[in-house]
Amino acid sequence: MPEIFLNERDFAARYLIAARTLQRWRGTGEGPPYIRLGPRRIVYPLAAAEAWAAARTFPHRAAELAQDGRSRA
Repeated sequence: MPEIFLNERDFAARYLIAARTLQRWRGTGEGPPYIRLGPRRIVYPLAAAEAWAAARTFPHRAAELAQDGRSRA
């Protein structure tokens, strides 16, 4: 089965994120893995995007803070 890729607009729509945010994340390294196919052509492998989103899914705020190592004592 061939791998599915999302362009920047599709990724932004799927995850309710502004395209500009994705552009900023590419610069800071905070965002999902991407593939540069040309000077202006960026795609996101769907499997990587889903894994990225799953890694940022938490049942409650305390779990998020514990994963980041920022829990309060």
